[in-house]
Amino acid sequence: MTWETVIGLETHVELATKTKIFCSCTTEFGGAPNTHCCPVCTGMPGTLPVLNKRVLEFAVKTGLALNGEITRHCKFDRKNYFYPDLPKAYQISQLYLPIVRNGKIPIRTGSGTEKVIRIHELHMEEDAGKLVHDPWLDQTKCDYNRCGVPLIEIVTEPDFRTAEEVIAYLEKLKSTLQYLGVSDCKMQEGSLRCDVNLSVRPAGSTALGTRTEMKNLSSFKAIARAIAYEARRQIERIEEGKPVIQETRRWDENKDATFAMRSKENAQDYRYFPEPDIPPLELSQEYLNALQLAQPEMAEEKMARYQRDYGLPVYDTQMLTGQKALADFFEACITLGSDPKQTANWIMGQVLGQLSAKALEAKDMKLTPATLAKLISMVKAGRLNRNTAVKVFEAVFDSDGDVEEYVKTHGLEQVNDPTALTAAIERVFAANPQSIADFKAGKEKAFGFLVGQVMRDMKGKADPQAVNQALRDRLEG
Repeated sequence: MTWETVIGLETHVELATKTKIFCSCTTEFGGAPNTHCCPVCTGMPGTLPVLNKRVLEFAVKTGLALNGEITRHCKFDRKNYFYPDLPKAYQISQLYLPIVRNGKIPIRTGSGTEKVIRIHELHMEEDAGKLVHDPWLDQTKCDYNRCGVPLIEIVTEPDFRTAEEVIAYLEKLKSTLQYLGVSDCKMQEGSLRCDVNLSVRPAGSTALGTRTEMKNLSSFKAIARAIAYEARRQIERIEEGKPVIQETRRWDENKDATFAMRSKENAQDYRYFPEPDIPPLELSQEYLNALQLAQPEMAEEKMARYQRDYGLPVYDTQMLTGQKALADFFEACITLGSDPKQTANWIMGQVLGQLSAKALEAKDMKLTPATLAKLISMVKAGRLNRNTAVKVFEAVFDSDGDVEEYVKTHGLEQVNDPTALTAAIERVFAANPQSIADFKAGKEKAFGFLVGQVMRDMKGKADPQAVNQALRDRLEG
């Protein structure tokens, strides 16, 4: 039998506000345990929460970008459950009137599949704390710093059929959130976490199977592997005549498998009721219009502009807009006078190469647009050849060093003296008569060897094009 996988996602996004959702405690990542919390975010009796207006703004901006319907009259609810990382035994969330409903986001996979993913809802809520398990002491310790950090939870319809579609959606969502400036989306710090709801059914069936939920997957690689494992596990159970149990499961990265945590709760298990300490929200049309007008230029719009204004090919624009910080870097170089195509080539080649090798994101690199623009200008002016410029780039990338100073200190400036080039060719010819004979006998590889020898003689400082032309003139003249 052929099986089909059905997947829906719940993505939790920590918002980039300076303070928490209902109090003035910092949202800064890290810090000593239990130092970023107060009576409000830990739910002490007698305290009252006050909504951070920036959280509402970020939620609405995200909803608009996801083509959703903004709920003009919305409110908060209490989700009741006891767990050690939630000291007040309830979470302030939204169930009945979420801030955004009925959104959609178009995706395109690497293999060319295009589809629209429906967004069921987006709601605001507070984050819980963190449990730290110490196997040596056989203890679990509570860190409440994360309690009250503002979240938006984005819930999709079960529209995914493959892990590739899931990753394409998450990459598009991450890019959208970063362009909006509502989250840094650092998965390693928990700013973007994903729960995967998955079931299987016979191909062609329209009925949904029994689903399981895999919690808090924090990397695209883990998500893809967890989907593959869980789909396979469910199919094997069904084919063996065993039922799939509706439950919450955790992904074990080391064992490459999912394991049962607890039975999957339904909404009624949380005993939701309206949050009595926060009044309902009434959003005016003027407020929504102002936020709509303030929306930034998104990746697709930048791509179109780069193609139109700079004549860049589609592939280049896709690479440049993949990270907002990379697009900002590119535009800053252009503002400083760099040629758009040359800048794109350097970013796609050298910059992305270094970022990949050092496992960095564009927003975390020290290299500044001014440094790359200076390097590009030195190549254009003939002061450095391309190969030497690449070596200079690699040398200054980590520290954003002074390009002029580095070139001067290491004596790398290009030699454009025709007399020096002629002398170098004479020395190479004298030392390699056989290569000259090979070239004249029709062996083109000999020419490349001679070019290399001249460049070596001039310590890499010659203009490769000038070397090529001078050798041709000499050998074919």
